[in-house]
Amino acid sequence: MSTNTFNSIHQHYHRSLRRRHSIDCPPTTFSLRPRTTTTTTSPTTATSLSTSFAATSAATSTPTTNPSTSHSTSLDLLRHHLEAKNLRQADEETRRLIIAMAGEAAVKRGYVFFSEVQFIPAEELRAIDALWRQHSDGRFGYSVQRKIWKKSKKDFTNFFKKVGWMKKLEGSEVEQYNYRSFPTEFVWEMEEGPPEGHLPLTNALRGTQLLNCILTHPAFDGDEDEDQDEDENQNQERERDMKPLSKRGTAFQTNYSF
Repeated sequence: MSTNTFNSIHQHYHRSLRRRHSIDCPPTTFSLRPRTTTTTTSPTTATSLSTSFAATSAATSTPTTNPSTSHSTSLDLLRHHLEAKNLRQADEETRRLIIAMAGEAAVKRGYVFFSEVQFIPAEELRAIDALWRQHSDGRFGYSVQRKIWKKSKKDFTNFFKKVGWMKKLEGSEVEQYNYRSFPTEFVWEMEEGPPEGHLPLTNALRGTQLLNCILTHPAFDGDEDEDQDEDENQNQERERDMKPLSKRGTAFQTNYSF
């Protein structure tokens, strides 16, 4: 056998072996699952990790606080503004406090529904009122406004006139009033002598229900001075109604204009 013939037979034999191997053997598969390795943590390392996690959890956790002592309802900023006679800032802070005290829904909304006033704690509303009265010589505060409102027979138009929330129109033959423009036409300086009950402001120009709920809040029930004034007013009205018409100083004339 020649050398060329032997080499040809040898190559053919190896090619047949490779073909059999590629067909018979299953295809090689690769797994993408990462290999897991088991590590042994020493007791010292485990302790340090648990301590670190506890410290991180304590730092990121939100503590449970009493709403009356939380930052959102703290009266420190209101007290600061009132002591500095910054009445406009004090009024804005009062508005923020009322919203915060009314509940989470009011905070998210940015204003208070009149139906939410009932959720404001009486002691917190009295605390706001006390600060206003203390730093205004008793001229400002919700309880002051309540007395004026009751003396106005709970008529909000008359109340607005007395506390200076409405201004008299000049140049008119008939006495007319218009609402003041906020904030430029309201009185923010004590030296200017704002009317009694002028502050704090409540968004009553959009409707009186919110202010009505604040002025009738249980926080201001049981005011002996107020009850006494109201009783005196009722007695005066009763005595006036009982007087004969001839003694009331009223002259009646026939009027056919209607």
